[in-house]
Amino acid sequence: MTGYPLRFMLFKYGRHLRFTSGCDARRQAMRVQHAGWSAGCAWRPSLTGHAARASALNEMVNDSRSFRMQIGVIGTGFIGRTLTSKLSAAGHDVKVANSRGPETIDTGMLASGAHAVSAADAVQDVEVVILSIPLNRLPGIAPLIATVPAETIVIDTSNYYPARDSAIEAIDGGQVESQWVAEQLGRSIVKAWNAIGADSLARKGTPAGTGGRIAIPVAADEERERAVGMTLVEDTGFDGFDAGTLTQSWRQQPGAPSYCTDLTSEEMATALTAAEAARLPTRRDLAAAVIAERIDGDLRSTLEQAVRINRAVFI
Repeated sequence: MTGYPLRFMLFKYGRHLRFTSGCDARRQAMRVQHAGWSAGCAWRPSLTGHAARASALNEMVNDSRSFRMQIGVIGTGFIGRTLTSKLSAAGHDVKVANSRGPETIDTGMLASGAHAVSAADAVQDVEVVILSIPLNRLPGIAPLIATVPAETIVIDTSNYYPARDSAIEAIDGGQVESQWVAEQLGRSIVKAWNAIGADSLARKGTPAGTGGRIAIPVAADEERERAVGMTLVEDTGFDGFDAGTLTQSWRQQPGAPSYCTDLTSEEMATALTAAEAARLPTRRDLAAAVIAERIDGDLRSTLEQAVRINRAVFI
């Protein structure tokens, strides 16, 4: 497995929020999408009729075109680059930063109106901060995040891969990845866009209401923060799926049936329920090894195979 972390990475992988009336209605429409807990404390997401939900969401999206947020993105890898382009194209005011300085940021990702800035500038005067850097680097930016107001929403897109991140005892011992991240940053977070491959995120987004639209799970302890995460997922071309609190977000970690398998909302509900925590690490590492072994110079072919490999191993 020499070189595996780098090769595998080729695959994957503000101020107080002000809603307009249209966005408020949109948030309410998504809020009723799922119920994370059922009677008897058995975790079971439920889904209303997809056609009715899609129609309602489509109406809310059309009704909220004036909805504009101030967003800072930290990280210009595959996921950060795509989020910067998609969210700015959706009409949001996006600032993007990396660890090397704004002059090193590819101008191609700024074509939709995003602005290249320093990391310190990216988290100032924004309503949402999106962290799209490897999980093992998150503790290093905790001092920067400490300067962000409490009401600013912080979204994390990372995943834990021991071969890349080095072993993290707490996570290896069973701590939920997103809860570990929240502890390192010292604040509440939203977990989103971690359960979709970079290629699918870039190429497979579709308008709300499109049949077979891919869903992305979104978890957060605060309902307001989860609703914002789901709204922004919708703006990137995917169904935002309410995956409950961070305690339950292990169901969207690598190795779970929902992870990078390109499922619809109906399929996502089943996948989250079917997840088995004890099996995740073995399945995560098995799929990563198979994908890495198949990278033979034809990256596009490998990316197209990756979803099929994940489905075979995780589901």
